[in-house]
Amino acid sequence: MAKYLLASASGMGFLCLIAGLSPVQALPHLEIADKNLAINQNDSSYQKNDSYQSNLTNSISSELLIANENQTNQDSGVDSAVKLQQPLTPQSANSSPSSDKLAQVTSVSQLSDVQPTDWAFQALQSLVERYGCIAGYPNQTYRGNRAMTRYEFAAGLNACLDRINELIATATGDLVKKEDLATLQKLQEQFTAELTTLRSRVDAVEARSAKLEANQFSTTTKLNGEVIIAGVGATGGAPNNSDSNIILVNRVRLNLTTSFTGKDLLITGLQAYNFLGGANGQGSLQQSLGLAAPLLSSSSARTSFEPQFPGLNVNTLSSVGANDVQLYKLLYIFPVANKLTLFAGTAAETSDAFPTITPFYGEGQESISRFAGLNPVLRVSGGTSGTGLASAAGFIYSISPNLDLRALYGSVNANLPQKSTDEAIPGVSTTPLGGGVFSGSSIVAAQLTFKPSPDLDIGLNYANSYHEINILGTGLISGDVGALAGVDAGTPVKLNSFGGTVTWRFSPNIALSGYGAALFVDASSNSVNASTTFTSWMVGVHFKDLFKSGNNAGILFGQPLYRSDAGGSAQLSPTGDNRATPYHLEGYYRFRVSDNISITPGAFVLFNPEGNSNNETTTVGVLRTTFTF
Repeated sequence: MAKYLLASASGMGFLCLIAGLSPVQALPHLEIADKNLAINQNDSSYQKNDSYQSNLTNSISSELLIANENQTNQDSGVDSAVKLQQPLTPQSANSSPSSDKLAQVTSVSQLSDVQPTDWAFQALQSLVERYGCIAGYPNQTYRGNRAMTRYEFAAGLNACLDRINELIATATGDLVKKEDLATLQKLQEQFTAELTTLRSRVDAVEARSAKLEANQFSTTTKLNGEVIIAGVGATGGAPNNSDSNIILVNRVRLNLTTSFTGKDLLITGLQAYNFLGGANGQGSLQQSLGLAAPLLSSSSARTSFEPQFPGLNVNTLSSVGANDVQLYKLLYIFPVANKLTLFAGTAAETSDAFPTITPFYGEGQESISRFAGLNPVLRVSGGTSGTGLASAAGFIYSISPNLDLRALYGSVNANLPQKSTDEAIPGVSTTPLGGGVFSGSSIVAAQLTFKPSPDLDIGLNYANSYHEINILGTGLISGDVGALAGVDAGTPVKLNSFGGTVTWRFSPNIALSGYGAALFVDASSNSVNASTTFTSWMVGVHFKDLFKSGNNAGILFGQPLYRSDAGGSAQLSPTGDNRATPYHLEGYYRFRVSDNISITPGAFVLFNPEGNSNNETTTVGVLRTTFTF
């Protein structure tokens, strides 16, 4: 009899496939436990404001993280991306292709319940309590005396077979009564079909688990990706310019997120894009409109997913070819105390550490313009260049559950030992941002993030910057280059920038969001006395799950950066411009085709583009398709 039981129970080791029992875990998972961290993704999106205490892994943008759209829309992605705090667990068995699914149960008898009054129920209950077969119930007893499906009953029976098999195998067979063995034999005969089906299900789970373990990418690293393909067209621009042709552009990002302890995070991001521009903007849409700066192609007509310096390595003014693969993100985040987290990297952006607050941020999923996504103070000094321009280090300190402080120091040309003596143009070196960690262009930035209520998020920003050349480094307007109008391009400048962003969710699906910013620019040269003040503001309404779950929309209006004051030798506007306040109006609707594909049509209109009424009202239309994986 003992041999018979051993043969019957062999290979049936999973008890927990039926109601109330723990599921099989195929792989270890990675927990990002420190909830005071936040990296904005990318991409992804979508934010982020629903959970202020997001992990540093959450806010990389959807930009950096790039996960599936529930991202899941967090509706994130690294944009996006991807929610990095998700465990690194395999896909569940029930989500496998339909061809792998188990056959349906077609026998009516297999669907009938086993009642508490049945002899089988009472017999198994006695065995469970006598031998402790089922550890999943408190005190190892059945509870509730409720009716059970035949499969639930078979799972319990299988557990008792395994338990008695274990007792016999460990030479404690004398503890098993002969009448219990007879009862088990009778139960096994009556539930043969259910036990056979249970064995096949367990075998299927084991096979899938083995396949996942054999083919998993890594036990410590998660791979996320985002692909953006977009058609962009525009009309208007500078006078006497013909409309540009419609262009088709792409940006591809692959992000590796690795944890060594379960609480830290190493982010490595690769990207390629086919936007053009280079040192003089050649081939860019902005240049064709006549709205780009003659150097570095800064413009208010730029899309959200376009790098700040397309086609150019701004550190050395060397060219970057279309779809060349670049390292755009390299950042390590690690907690050092209960409320303190540090981060450092050689390719980082301020949005990696600072919560974006506004729901319009998400280069692959939300707003379609560079203007709408972030407060300009976050973009100062190439803070969100899209290419991980700066080497940076900083901290995140959680003052309370509703208040935290974040700060960083960034150096743009930290990898260069010294500034080049060669000149690209008079007064501007071929390494225009200087060299060294503590020399050349640098920034100290801080953000105080406050959540006074579940529906209200507030971010206050300050940045102190030094630039080797006369530039803001935001990429938001053509006046970004030659920030001190009428002053030589090679004049170094200092910036003190202040900003605030607020989002109020006055209903579950509707949020009112806006920002304000002021940038104070002063010449940092003993031979030049010049100063300029730039201001900008934006207000908009964001709609979540509009018409259908997963579909988001936004409409917003505001003023791009504009010189509101000038002193010394600085001018309020470049010579030849007809000074006028610029305005930006934008609308978009993101349609989620599936968890991994979304399509966003949208357009933005520029009134008095670049603060010059000589320019025609300009409209930029975008049809963006985003794939996340």
